Order: sequence, then C-alpha cells, then structure tokens
Amino acid sequence: MANKQIEMRKVKRIFKLYSAGVSKRQISKQLGLSRNTVTKYIAFFKRYKLTAYEVDALTLEELHKLFQSEQRTKSEQLQTLERYFPYFDKELRKTGVTKQLLWQEYHAKHPDGFQLSQFRYWYREWTKEVSPVMHFTHKAGDKLFIDYTGKKLHIVDKHTGEIQDLEVFVCVLGSSQYTYVEARASQKKEDFIQCVENALWYYGGVPQALVPDNLRAAVTKSSRYEPKVNETFADFAEHYETAVLPTRAYRPRDKAIVENAVRIIYTRVFAPLRNQTFHSGADLNKAILELLDVHNKMPFRGREYSRYSLFKEIESLELKPLPVKRYEIKLYAKATVHKNSHIYLSKDKHYYSVPYQHIGKHVKIIFSNSLVEIFYKEERLAAHGREKRKYAYTTVKEHMPSHHRFISEWNSEKFIDWASNIGAHCKEYIIEILDKKQHPEQSYKSCLGILHLAKKAGNERLDNACKRASGYQAYNYNMIDRILKKGWDKLDEDPEEDIEIPGHNNIRGGNYYK
Repeated sequence: MANKQIEMRKVKRIFKLYSAGVSKRQISKQLGLSRNTVTKYIAFFKRYKLTAYEVDALTLEELHKLFQSEQRTKSEQLQTLERYFPYFDKELRKTGVTKQLLWQEYHAKHPDGFQLSQFRYWYREWTKEVSPVMHFTHKAGDKLFIDYTGKKLHIVDKHTGEIQDLEVFVCVLGSSQYTYVEARASQKKEDFIQCVENALWYYGGVPQALVPDNLRAAVTKSSRYEPKVNETFADFAEHYETAVLPTRAYRPRDKAIVENAVRIIYTRVFAPLRNQTFHSGADLNKAILELLDVHNKMPFRGREYSRYSLFKEIESLELKPLPVKRYEIKLYAKATVHKNSHIYLSKDKHYYSVPYQHIGKHVKIIFSNSLVEIFYKEERLAAHGREKRKYAYTTVKEHMPSHHRFISEWNSEKFIDWASNIGAHCKEYIIEILDKKQHPEQSYKSCLGILHLAKKAGNERLDNACKRASGYQAYNYNMIDRILKKGWDKLDEDPEEDIEIPGHNNIRGGNYYK
C-alpha cells in the first residue's frame, strides 16, 4: 500500500476506471498519481475480490476502515484467532450454534487467548472487513429472499426483429447466499409463482420462509406489522409447507442481502450477456444458468469457500423436502347453486354438481388446471376433475335430489307421458332431450318449458314444431320457442304442385348434363 493514503474518492475513481477497461498508465495521468500507487490500490481490490458494484456501494467511511484494517499490525494472538473466523462463520449458520459456544471451543484450545467480549469485538471487525456491504448471519434453511432486478434482459424475434424485454427474477438463500436467476415475460402472479417454484426445485428443498419484496404478485396490501399476502401466493406457500414474510416497506435492511445479490448479478450475468443475441427465453435462461454456476462456485472475498460449497455442506441439509407434485395455480370464482343442484363455471361454460341441500346458496369455486373445488363458508362441498366441454354437465348422482320432495314429483316418465298426450313428435323430442343429458333431472327445466308452450300454441303446433326441430337436430327449449314465434311450424315441407321452369335460350336443360 502507498506510504501516504490518498483520498477515498480517488480510490473509488481508480477502481471505476480500471473496471471500465482504462489502462493503469491512463488512470495515472487522469488522477495525477504514480503508476505504482495505482497498481497497489488495484492489487488491494483484487486481493479482496471486490466487484465494481460492491466498491461503488461502499461509503467513503467503510472504504477508509477497510484500508485501515489492511495497514494495522496484528499480534500473533489475533492472527491465531482470525484463522478460526472462516470456520466460525460457517458454523454460525447452523441451527443452535452461538458465538458463546464457539468461544468456549476456542478458549478450550487457547486458555491464554481472548475473552468473550474481545472475541465478539474482533469477530465483528473481521466480518466488516470481508463483508463490508452485508454482514448479517442467517441460519441455514431459514429464509429465501426474493426480488427483481431494476434492469431488464431482452430477446429478439427471429423473423420480425422485434425486441421483447424480459423481467429478471433473483432469489438468494440467506445463509449460503446460493443464488437463482431467471428471465420471464412479466412480474404477473403466474410468472412470479413459476419463478419461485423453479427456484425451489433448483435448490432441491424448501426453506422455512419466503421473503419477497412488496411485489403485487406476492403482497395485496403492504403493512409494517401484518401485510396481506396474495391469496394465490399464500396457497402456493401452503402447498410447499412454508411461510411468507414480506419485507417491511421503506426498510432496505430487510432485503439488503438480495439487493447486494442483484448488484453482483449485474456484473456476473448482465455484463457477459450484453453483446449476445437470444431468440427465445429458453436460450437466454440456459445461458444465465451457465453464468450462475460460475458465480455460485466463485469463492467469497477473503474466504476459501463459495456459495455452492456452503449450500452443499450446510444449507441443503436444513431445507425441507419438496412435495411429490408441483403446484397448480388456482383461480377463484363465485356462483349460486341452481335448482338442478349444479353451479356454472363461466370460464369453461361447464356445469358441476353440488349436494342438493345447498340449492340457492352462494358458493366459492377454486379451480386449477385439473381440479374444481366448491366451498361454502370454508366447507368443501364437492370436488370434480376439471372439464372444458362447453355447456356439458359433470354430475355425481349422490348430489342429485331424486328423493327430495321438491324434485321427486318431476321424473322422466312424467315428462314422457305428458309429451305423448301432445303428439308422437313431441314425445320423441322429449325423449331425445332426456337421453342427451347425464341425468334426467338436469333437463327438467327444458322439458317443462317446452311442454308449457302447448298452452299458448296448442298441441298440434307444438307437435309440428318438435318435428321440425328434430329435423334440425336441435334439442332445446329456445329452438322450439323460436319456431313457434316465427311460424315455421306452419310451413309446408312437401309442396303438392311441381314448379314449372319457363323455357329460355340461356337455359341448357336436363339433356345437357347427360
């Protein structure tokens, strides 16, 4: 180090220029310093493996302390203690390990060494030296910190040349700082949850808590004491048996570890990719994972171990196991149980049965890609495999109120007998309606509506309308009502007289086509 310490502003300027690719000779000329001084300061930063973003994040006071610690003459007793610090740093991440316990182990080997208060002081000073930006000690397997980068990556459409910006998701395990990064189309709920899930499977386990920033996809309403977590994200956390602990608004220290990770990712992921062109998100994420592997295996500054080695040795052992199946994002809807004991899911235009005791009640529908669940006041009334056939019915026979007084007076035999009194075509038409449904009771409204039309139109017209509707292969109340209103039931389908085609020079006649 130079004999006389220069201003910290110039020190930061040296490293900024050097990181930008400016030669040591040019830095020397620009700042009015000797080349030896420039070389010594650059060597200092390299020795501590500081990135450009880490140096930029240091205050002048922190940088000054860092140089003072480099110049301080250390006693042999202190040097002996400091050799234990990397080991202590790893051990403190384990559940139940405290500084007092580690001091007892140290003091047993070195009875003439430092007492507990001095031990704590020198360990705190050492952590400031090796981690001037962030020096909290998180327990292994405890928390996963989640955020997005401010800057974006992009892909280019191969055919049109259109540029699409992608959001960059970053998360880091608190103890090992093992990092996961993924580029995604948006920060919407579906993309956000998919990123978190991919991260958990990348780690091969689940931490005790997820700590997102106050993202819309994660937090519905922020609060210092009790933030309201998005319903879908809370359900996701329940599936993985973990908790959600959003960071407090305007409390940067709550998320300092992930913000520091973002700064490093700018250097170790964004910068290497800046001159490359990708045509798909899959190709971009493949390149990100390759750079991420290098980043995670790079040793910490001032230590001999890396994020990856810490994760494998300590943190992976503390993570809870993954569930058997991945999470399916759930959507929510409201409905009323119809008199035929079914609810209507408008998204798919499909009907699902509910026990008849709940007819008329307002219920909540929770559905995923494979399952539809129906709830009333937190009680699950029914569960069905999801079907996407429009206007079809999914029915559990036990749900239908066949034995209930309200429905028991209506049955298929009664409808058929009623229709036979109107006419043969009407009878056949009603039978077709009953046969096309999974359960006759699903059609009672259609049958009632059709048969009641006889009061307005008469039996003969209704029978003719059923005959014409059968020819159209249309079996529903609306078609019969339309035929009667338009008078189509009165149209003669078999005209008695043949229509004579007039002769004309431009008409070729039938013989032309023989």
